[in-house]
Amino acid sequence: MAGPRSVGGLQLPLPIPLDFDLGFDRPLVLVGLPLAALALWYLLFRRGDSATGPTTAGRGERRLLFLTRLVVVGCLLVAAAGPTAVAVRETPGDPQVTLLVDDSESMALTSVDTARLVRDIEAGGVPVTTVTVARGTDSRLGEAVVEHSRPDGSLVLVSDGRVTGGRSLDAAAEVARGANTTLNTVALEPSDVERAVDVAGPEKTSVGVENAFLVRVTGVGEGDSRTLTVTVDGQQVVTRQVAEAGEAVEFTHSFATTGDHRVVATLDGEDVYDDNDVARLSVRVVDRPAVLYVSRGEYPFATLLDDLYDVTRAESVPSDLDPYTAVVIQDVAADDLGDVAALQRFVIEGNGLVVTGGRNAFENGDYATSPLSGMLPVQSGEAGGGDAANVVLLVDVSGSASAGMRIQKALALDVLDQLGDDQRVGVVAFNDAAYRIVDPAPLATSRPVVEDTIRRLQAGGGTNIGAGLVGAADMLGDEGGSVILISDGVGQAPTTIAAADRLAARDTRVVTVGVGSVVDESLLRIVAETTGGTYVRADETNRLRLLFQDDSRPFSADVLTVVDDTHFVTSGVTLQSNPTESHDVSVRPGADYLVASGSGDPAVATWRYGLGRVLTVTAYGSDGTLDGLLARPDSLLLTKGVNWAVGDPERKATNVLDVPDTRVGEAVTATYVGDDRPTSPEVRFVRVGETRYEATVVPTEPGFETLLDAEYAVDYPAEYAAFGPSPTLASATETTGGRTFAPDEGRAIANFAKQRATKVRVVRESLAWAFLTVALVVYLLDVAVRRLKLYYRGAPTGGGR
Repeated sequence: MAGPRSVGGLQLPLPIPLDFDLGFDRPLVLVGLPLAALALWYLLFRRGDSATGPTTAGRGERRLLFLTRLVVVGCLLVAAAGPTAVAVRETPGDPQVTLLVDDSESMALTSVDTARLVRDIEAGGVPVTTVTVARGTDSRLGEAVVEHSRPDGSLVLVSDGRVTGGRSLDAAAEVARGANTTLNTVALEPSDVERAVDVAGPEKTSVGVENAFLVRVTGVGEGDSRTLTVTVDGQQVVTRQVAEAGEAVEFTHSFATTGDHRVVATLDGEDVYDDNDVARLSVRVVDRPAVLYVSRGEYPFATLLDDLYDVTRAESVPSDLDPYTAVVIQDVAADDLGDVAALQRFVIEGNGLVVTGGRNAFENGDYATSPLSGMLPVQSGEAGGGDAANVVLLVDVSGSASAGMRIQKALALDVLDQLGDDQRVGVVAFNDAAYRIVDPAPLATSRPVVEDTIRRLQAGGGTNIGAGLVGAADMLGDEGGSVILISDGVGQAPTTIAAADRLAARDTRVVTVGVGSVVDESLLRIVAETTGGTYVRADETNRLRLLFQDDSRPFSADVLTVVDDTHFVTSGVTLQSNPTESHDVSVRPGADYLVASGSGDPAVATWRYGLGRVLTVTAYGSDGTLDGLLARPDSLLLTKGVNWAVGDPERKATNVLDVPDTRVGEAVTATYVGDDRPTSPEVRFVRVGETRYEATVVPTEPGFETLLDAEYAVDYPAEYAAFGPSPTLASATETTGGRTFAPDEGRAIANFAKQRATKVRVVRESLAWAFLTVALVVYLLDVAVRRLKLYYRGAPTGGGR
């Protein structure tokens, strides 16, 4: 509460609000006012008139005495009743700043004078508490934010935002917002050059299978070109000059022998850290999995499978499928399939199924009337990727999108151009809230209005993708449909994912389109995958014609087109073939639409059936074969497809130990499947199932380690994997209503903390002091006046007593 103020030269202990409501804490005391007035009247008038002996005061003096005493007694009673002024006004609060300092290894690339920052904030009149929240390779920044969140608190995070454990910054920001804590950040730019290398690929495969590997070089700063070398079991397979951070190198490799194999990527040259210049991957190669190939003809696909798997041929599905990990069916009519019930149990229990087309398959083989139809990710009927006629175009107009709003609008118009006239399209814009812009209507009549509205959109405000998604779902209503989200994806991940879950429960899919100089592809992909949608890059909007097919906007391409490149089957795949035939099928809701034919019909689709995996290939050549898909590079799509269906090739094996690759300091669970508990001097295995045992391993050094007979790779700590400001810093700051400051803006931080602490509050101020003061003043004045009157009347003459 504010201190005293001067009014008319009188120093008052508390301010009196000019606009307030007067109330009493003990209003029953006021009942004494009339009683006190009656008592005073009786004492001064009735009793005085009836008293014996002469009276010393006339009636006029008694009236004045009555009034003054009544004021004094009345003020005392009002003060006893607890008079209170209740006002609503701004009060400055008690601003304080907690400075969360990241002293982890990745911060060595930035330069910030924390001591100067503290001095500048305190010079602005705000006290600072400094806390170091990360050291070495341990950056649990999210946990630190949660720990120091206080009601109306102000946090300043001096960090690159790279979290290596515990709660994420986005999740922590939600907690901070709930506590009304503001999280601010300091903009830090790396001052040194640093590169890190990472290698990704299958950790388990089989002999002869062509495996795809991806090596990424990340980092910050502009430096000299460096040489990237990749070896497999010590033999060099890739040598490439890498000039900039962000480059990626893909390569394929097949293993000729079983056992553990080592893939090592090395980046030469010098920078701040050497640990992250080497990345490791351990690949366990096992015997070829047993695959049953069912067909009534001779097709080249069988030869391709022979090179990769232990293939058994059959003309129909037998009742005993236990020896196999997957079944491949090519061009077999429904009446000739064999024991489909056994096949259903086989897939439900966790095995794979691949069904390819031809002259006798799908609608040509009367699949619609067969139990096989229910197992497939496609169904007979008009081909197309989506069956939703209702579409909401959800456009990000937040502050994070303002810099590229012109591009944002152009992309939205391009997306609109991919949608056919029969689609009913509405538009919702969002920043920190959702705004209904155009109600759904067929594009045949509303296209000009929608286009004009998009051109007139203006950017501003915060970012709440979750609110936008909910607003789009509300526009779709109970009918459901599809949402096309156009955004950079920079927003609160927890609320966005929660909204995506809500839309998925309503069978509303979200197709995300990434746009902007900085795009959070990870969040956009999660939203799409959660709702059964697809992520599309800004230069791939033509794929929307596949997802929202319409006769007025037909799709046409010279070769097969990858619809979803995030799936294991299609990632890293290049397609050059264009089979001339395709089956009359559509992709089922909930299935993954991966590849389209040149005419826009589904060519490859997948989904999960029970615990198993099912893939269909519905494009084929005029000769009934799989045409160009059998030749490189397209054949990689088939081999990866069968590998995906097979899953873990050791799934049915026993007495097998599996240890995933890990990083230094990160615990990994070793799993053993067998009849007897394994013993090791290093760890203790605990039984978690009838034939399943687990142990925890925490490696301390990078390299290749062996536990019993299983080898696993240990990479450098996660602290050295990424450098520079994390994209989550912006979203976490925005979630709490905070700001990003430059390292020399300490006074601005202090002013912002004061601003955040100043709030409109309900203020209660006791006014008893005012009534007591009036009572005292009136009483003293009355006494003084009476004394002066007595003095001026004169004392008795003679000086006697």
